[in-house]
Amino acid sequence: MDHFKNIYTNKAQEYQNMIAAEDVDCNLVPALKRVISFSGKTILDLGTGTGRLPLLLSDQDTKFIGLDLHRAMLLENQAQREKDGGYWELVQGDIHNLPFPSWWVDVAIAGWAIGHLRSWFADQWRAHIFRVLDEMQRVVKPGGTLLIIETLGTGSLIPAPPTSELAEYYNYLEDEWGFKRQQIQTDYVFPSIEAAVEYTEFFFGAELAKKIRRNGWSQLPEWTGVWGKRMKAGGEE
Repeated sequence: MDHFKNIYTNKAQEYQNMIAAEDVDCNLVPALKRVISFSGKTILDLGTGTGRLPLLLSDQDTKFIGLDLHRAMLLENQAQREKDGGYWELVQGDIHNLPFPSWWVDVAIAGWAIGHLRSWFADQWRAHIFRVLDEMQRVVKPGGTLLIIETLGTGSLIPAPPTSELAEYYNYLEDEWGFKRQQIQTDYVFPSIEAAVEYTEFFFGAELAKKIRRNGWSQLPEWTGVWGKRMKAGGEE
């Protein structure tokens, strides 16, 4: 099984424990708000995982619908929702074929989800990513907004796509789909260097664990890209 699919299938709680330490300076929500005000909006969160985005935006007077392919992630999402005392709908489904009507939501977000398709479908990635983006456009109302969040490097001191394949995908978003990029710092903070290794090695691997120890990082540097695209009332902006 693919490394990340295995995590999303079998290690949802470990994943949640890791991301709970992310974005110490709270830069993500302001970056999203620079694209769109969420107040009063209906938001579809694709690849919702363990609930990172609805937890961050639960106080914004929004209606959230989270979709994920992996049942384990949805169960952990539900547990986090109950712990938070919030409410958002959860649906199991595939981002290639969204089980929702057209022109239905104000905002469609895909956070740390589409980038996996670049490696999972190496020879046909454009067709798969096109399908997902086309589905996002289909479900968003005229005048709505598309948002995509992806990594620009964990354990790096400068923002950059961590692989040439992801760089190609990011260029595709900007050059062929017209998305505009923001780059923000989303560092993790852990109580110790060993905790930083313990909470991240299962996801990022042994090389990053060595780098954490070598640099003495309890604050693990990370960069994130936020891509936004506003739609005109009659179609794309």
